[in-house]
This record gives sequence, C-alpha cells and structure tokens, in this order.
Amino acid sequence: MSEGLDELYQVSQAVLSVTRQMSVRDVLQVIVRSARSLVGARYAALGVPDAGDSFAEFVVDGVSDAEWAAIGPLPRRHGMLAVLLNQGKPERLADIRKDPRFEGWPAAHPKMSHFLGVPVRDGDQVLGIIFAANKVSAAAEKRGFTERDEEILSLFAAHAAIALTNARLYERSRELSVMQERSRLARDLHDAVTQKLFSIRAHARAAAVLAAREPPDADRIRAEIEVVGELGAEAQAELRAVIDGLTPPDLEAAGLAESLRRYAVLAGRAHGVPVTFSAACLPPLSEQAEAALYRAAQEALHNALRHAAASSVKVSLAKTPRQVVLEVSDDGHGFDPDAPSGGLGLASMRERAASAGGRLAIRSTAKGTTVRMTVPGKASG
Repeated sequence: MSEGLDELYQVSQAVLSVTRQMSVRDVLQVIVRSARSLVGARYAALGVPDAGDSFAEFVVDGVSDAEWAAIGPLPRRHGMLAVLLNQGKPERLADIRKDPRFEGWPAAHPKMSHFLGVPVRDGDQVLGIIFAANKVSAAAEKRGFTERDEEILSLFAAHAAIALTNARLYERSRELSVMQERSRLARDLHDAVTQKLFSIRAHARAAAVLAAREPPDADRIRAEIEVVGELGAEAQAELRAVIDGLTPPDLEAAGLAESLRRYAVLAGRAHGVPVTFSAACLPPLSEQAEAALYRAAQEALHNALRHAAASSVKVSLAKTPRQVVLEVSDDGHGFDPDAPSGGLGLASMRERAASAGGRLAIRSTAKGTTVRMTVPGKASG
C-alpha cells in the first residue's frame, strides 16, 4: 500500500511539474523527463505528429546533444512509432528488435530492447506518443517494463494531454494578443500620423508653387514652411507616443502610478489636450492586474483624445478596502457603449478586466464618458 501511494505521489509531482510550464516546447521537455523518471528508463521520447508522415516535435531525454546530432534527422512515422499513432493504445515489449513491426533505426541510434509506449490522447485524437526504453537498474533490466509501469505511464499521459492542450491554447492566446497589438498600432499610426503627413505634403506643395511664381511671395512661402515645421513636430510627438505605447514600461521598476502618469502626460501633449492625473497610495497588485489597468487606461485615453473631441481628460487611480479603481473621464461627445459594432477597444478592455478578476463599467452621454475598471488587491500572506 505504501509503495502504491509513493508511486501516485511521484505521478502527482510529475503532473505538477508539467502544468507549471506555459510554452509547448517546455511542456514537451518536462513530460519526457518526467516519463523517463517515473518508469525508471534509460531513454524516453515524445513525438507530436505533423500533417504529413513525420513529426512536428520530437523531444528526447537520456541522449546527449552529440548523440542526437549523430542520429540524424527526425524519425519518420513508421515501424512502432506508426503503430502507436495509428492504433492509439499502449505497447509493452520485452525486446522491440524482435517484434515483426520493428523497422530498424540509424547506425548511431542507441541500442534498445525493453520498450514501453503510450499514446497522449485528447478524446479520440492522438496528440502524440510517449515511449521509454531500457530500464536503468540491472535488476529491472532483466525483467523489463511491468504492467504497473504501463499503468503509471498511461495515467501520466492522460494528465500530460491536458497540460499540452492548455499550453497550446496559451500560445494561441499570446499570438492573438500580438495580432491585436499590431492592429492597434496600425490604427494608431493611421489616426495619429497619416493625416499629419498628408497635411505636410499639401503645405510643402503649396510652398513649392509659391516659390515658382514670379516674383515669389516670400511671406506666404515662409508661412507655409512654418506650418510644415509645426506639423512635423506634432507628427514626431504622436509617433513617439504610439511607439511608447507598444509595450507597457517596466511597471515593477517605475510603479503603476508613475508609469501611467508619464504616459498620460505624453499622450496629452501629443494631442494638445490637457490631461490631469491623480493617484492614491496603492496596495500591492498582481502583475496581471497592473498590466490590465495600464492597458485599459491607454485604450480609454486613446478613445478620449482621438475620437471624443474632448477638451480635457482626467485619469485617476484610487483604492477601496479591497480594490483598486481606475477612472478615465472626458468631456467629449460620448458614444453608445452597447453598440453592436464593438469598436473603440471595449472588448479588449473587458477581456483585460476579466483576466485580472476585475470588472469594467462605462458611462457615456452627450456630455462626456467615464471608463471605470476595478481590480482586486493582491492577497496578503
């Protein structure tokens, strides 16, 4: 009984090690390392099939980098690997070399005898295969892998499938976030800079036309050039604001309040709209909550400065006994927060609030808009 509990504890620890990883590659590596340890194998590997007849990922443990390089390219889906993928059930062999389905391996490949392979399944779909070969201890090497080893590795593979699926979803969500940021950047560049550049070209052409006249109108040429200079300075300031908004600053170094104050001042200057900022002494917040507040403030400021025709904007950070409250308010013309178009980055702000365990509320009338986000303070202890 004690031995069984110890085995389950080892499986539990292995599962926890896997679930702590976020990237797919890290998950695969920890799965292989854990699988090899759980069944006491000399070698272990995990293959994730691609859309063809090979593997998108193939991770090994127990083989040095030099040995792996000498083996050559990734294996094809043939022999016992194909059997595991196609049949989707465990295979435990006393000597893989004597099985009729074995099709050999490269000359530099380690010599293997005892073999245990299990599928990594998500329902009916086989996400990959885990296999182990050759027991480490001399006593175990004689008897090979046991039925208990197969049960343990199958149990672990079931949990590994969940971790692998979660890691893939996490990476896809990160890719989506990158795409959303690129879309925001493109929109910001269009709104903030393109119109200024168009105006610069128009005034530059006007100056050129005036210079070509006989006699040239020096005063009007000078006036057009001065306008070009002013527009160029404005475009530079707005471009700098867009670039500074690409990624949050190091919030841990400067603090959320100071980082947001700097951005608010910069954005206000770029658009010629006064932005006032105030902040209370804030309680500790999680990194996710700080990032959510910063990004929501950016989006709300973007809307107020570029779409609301506001003459002033106020940004504040306050606290309640259990929450931190962000408010961005303006005196612009307002909009309908419930409009089906879902523009103005509202979905993004709501998602950020939800990801941090908070809430977003928007009140907008013909006299102005207030965006309010609340997030919980970081639990102490």
